[in-house]
Amino acid sequence: MKSYQKLATDIPQPTESYAEEESIDGKPPYLWKLSTWWLGVGLLLMVAGLLSGVTMWVLRQASGGHCGQTPLEKCSIVPEPLRFDCYPERNVVVTKELCESRGCCFIERDQPLGSRSGVPWCFYPPDFPSYTLESLNQTELGMVGLLRRKVKAYYPRDIERLKLSVEFETDTRLHIKITDSTSPRFEVPLEVPQAMKRAENPIYSLEFSKEPFGLLLRRRASGTVLLNTTVAPLIFADQFLQISTVLPSKFLYGLGEHRSSFLHSLNWTTLTLWARDVPPMESYNLYGAHPFYLLMEEGGAAHGVFLLNSNAMEVALQPAPALTWRTIGGVLDFYIFLGPDPNMVIQQYQQVIGFPAMPPFWGLGFHLCRWGYGTSNETWQIVKAMRNYQIPQDAQWNDIDYMEGYRDFTFDPMKFDTLPQLVEDLHKHGQYYVIILDPGISSTNPPGSYWPYDEGLRRGIFINTTQGQTLIGQVWPGFTAFPDFSNPDTYQWWLENLNRFHARVPFDGLWIDMNEPSDFKDGSVDGCSPGKLDNPPYMPAVLGSSLSAKTVCASAKQSASVHYNLHNLYGLMEAKATASALIQIRGKRPLVISRSTFPSQGRYSGHWLGDNRSKWKDMYWSVPGVLSFNLFGIPLVGADICGFSGTTSEELCTRWMQLGAFYPFARNHNTQNEKAQDPVAFGSVVRTAMKEVLLTRYALLPFLYTLFHRAHLQGHTVARPLFFEFPQDVITYSVDKQFLWGRSLLVTPVLEPGVDSVIGYFPRGVWYDYYTGSSVNSSGESLKMAAPLDHINLHIWEGTILPTQKPGSTTWVSSGNSLHLIAALSQNASAWGDLFWDDGESLDTFERGDYSYLVFNVTQNIFTSTVLHANVEATYITVDVLSVYGVRDEPSRVTVNGKENPFSYLENQVLTVSDLNLNLSQGFSIRWL
Repeated sequence: MKSYQKLATDIPQPTESYAEEESIDGKPPYLWKLSTWWLGVGLLLMVAGLLSGVTMWVLRQASGGHCGQTPLEKCSIVPEPLRFDCYPERNVVVTKELCESRGCCFIERDQPLGSRSGVPWCFYPPDFPSYTLESLNQTELGMVGLLRRKVKAYYPRDIERLKLSVEFETDTRLHIKITDSTSPRFEVPLEVPQAMKRAENPIYSLEFSKEPFGLLLRRRASGTVLLNTTVAPLIFADQFLQISTVLPSKFLYGLGEHRSSFLHSLNWTTLTLWARDVPPMESYNLYGAHPFYLLMEEGGAAHGVFLLNSNAMEVALQPAPALTWRTIGGVLDFYIFLGPDPNMVIQQYQQVIGFPAMPPFWGLGFHLCRWGYGTSNETWQIVKAMRNYQIPQDAQWNDIDYMEGYRDFTFDPMKFDTLPQLVEDLHKHGQYYVIILDPGISSTNPPGSYWPYDEGLRRGIFINTTQGQTLIGQVWPGFTAFPDFSNPDTYQWWLENLNRFHARVPFDGLWIDMNEPSDFKDGSVDGCSPGKLDNPPYMPAVLGSSLSAKTVCASAKQSASVHYNLHNLYGLMEAKATASALIQIRGKRPLVISRSTFPSQGRYSGHWLGDNRSKWKDMYWSVPGVLSFNLFGIPLVGADICGFSGTTSEELCTRWMQLGAFYPFARNHNTQNEKAQDPVAFGSVVRTAMKEVLLTRYALLPFLYTLFHRAHLQGHTVARPLFFEFPQDVITYSVDKQFLWGRSLLVTPVLEPGVDSVIGYFPRGVWYDYYTGSSVNSSGESLKMAAPLDHINLHIWEGTILPTQKPGSTTWVSSGNSLHLIAALSQNASAWGDLFWDDGESLDTFERGDYSYLVFNVTQNIFTSTVLHANVEATYITVDVLSVYGVRDEPSRVTVNGKENPFSYLENQVLTVSDLNLNLSQGFSIRWL
């Protein structure tokens, strides 16, 4: 059965933009025009992507249309979608008097007084004072300008003079920074590439408005206006920075970490970025902060914007479409990535923040955990039961119940007395062990009895109060101190603690939790200071209405700065220290999974989506979560399969295991005092279904591993939204119940109860059933497919070749098995694929040349395997089977390297050549006639 759907494409065409011919500093305008950028000066007259009424309003205000108007007339001409909030505070009922005291417009609407959603009642008038661009001079990389505010804004410590720095870093990357021109301010200590020369042929142009200051960024090819900041005033006070822009479309993604659909709603939505320990829920700031968005433009082009700022912030979205950045510290440091396709945008973003680390092969296997095993022997029994049923499992984890008194670097000598023996047994079976660590270090033990605290205190590596004393909070072990990972000395202390514990329990990976950092006492056991850091003039819409809600005081002192500036970086800094320690201890690729994240963290860790619930909607929410973190450069991501809290059901857990088998990071985890939800906890039917889908994952690991290689080398996504491969198909822009592995494997999970079918969208082209090779030639349509409880639908995009492998019970067993290559022919009977292969654990194998890389091709009925780089690992592997999907005519014979070979051909046009026994390290060809 086929069903069709249409997604309205009501994006208006971009309008033309002009700039007044006006001189600055007495210089004629032609001096402001560079050979490759046209720099218009003056008030910009039109806004791209807006309705005609909005465009007319911009024309009127730019041409002085408000002159002589009454205040009411001046305010009423501003269209509702372009009303930018002048009073965004949430703890105040905004009255007409309060609004007008800021010099803003106040127009009531039907929504309740004080409502923080919908069209703002208090908004900026067209002539609200902003900065003036007083000078602009060229530099080797771009230009530098001076901005001055003649009328103070309404937030304290307004900064009068600002420095504007523009660098044309590459043809597809623009860097714009605005900061205090006279005093240094905190900037994120992130390693970013430094441009050495100005871009020669940029695909963008940049224009400026003198008064009020603003900038307009265009895509040269289409003329699309990507940014226009003239629509609302720039505000730059010490603790309130705000800049707004209109957007060229409503298709906006990113801006994490939040629980939402993958495509954000622009219907007066505010997204807050402030790392917070809270079970994922809609509308609140969650564990990490990622101030980056991707936007799809009309016609299929894409661009991205990254604000390199780690302070508490919020991003306000409105249906103009428009966006407002508000942050309470640091600088406005923007990188804009021009793509032009969405894959390239993410690659360009990661060129700035860093490409993700290559995970160990075993990290892509199946992981099993729960809080509440109770003992090491009970943990061991689960491992043995999984082996008994031959269910794939690579790693066993323990939550905090393995610790003695919940203290880091300890294990319970009574309940977990056999933990070292369990780990030894795992290693003998080619399996691995991962432990949890929280940053909070117990501070209540008698002096001399707990080395981590005693030594940390001696070395001075803990976060301090404003008085310079160790800040004490409360987490699982009771009163705790918090390591300051911005202090280089903390790295050595962390390494020594891990090394001492590893000598007793030789763990293989580390799970760093509670690292927002979480504190059960808001701020500290003694509260926080009454100063401006703990009580800023503007409080973003953070959960708890306080920066110290369930974390340490913003005023707390750290080595690099105050916690006010470093809070969102805590998880990143801990991940960096942890990955470094693991490399030094094991000498192999580290596996680190972190709860709190920040841009560049993919270089050091993966991420799981936190303490979800055993509910169907939570399973759905995991798909946009996984897709978002692939945008953020952290492709090793997944959710707790079957849900962490609450009680699962057989149906939910089966469907979730099927979906979770296609998370890049696949772990089943649940909480204490709930029914077990590991595969062996269920009856034979459910257990078998779970086993089969894990075997499917393990069969696809060579393909998945190659995707991670591309992510590590070039910044590709692993789990990928459909529109990345089909940017011309607007229907794909809102699809977040399906996803791709790479460009070619479409996953369509069942996400609702009580059904035995599922509807999935298939972009135009030929799609092949992964299991059978049967094809569907889609015109771009939704299809209803059978989905019994033991089945997840997988389809291969035409023109691709997947390397698969006979699955085993561990990645160690699987990695020695033979390969099965699947070629899915395009409509012109061609296909392409590749395979990256190494020992799966050594450091920097690509960089050292210790790897194999093969390219597979099908053209003119000939399959070829070409070895572009080889190492010894490839000599251990053979290719045993080739399946070719979409062979229209039954062959009369098949040759392998020129010699005839038996084959089979099915009515659904699948050609299979078996018993090949071809060594992977040698090129070969297979021909059918």
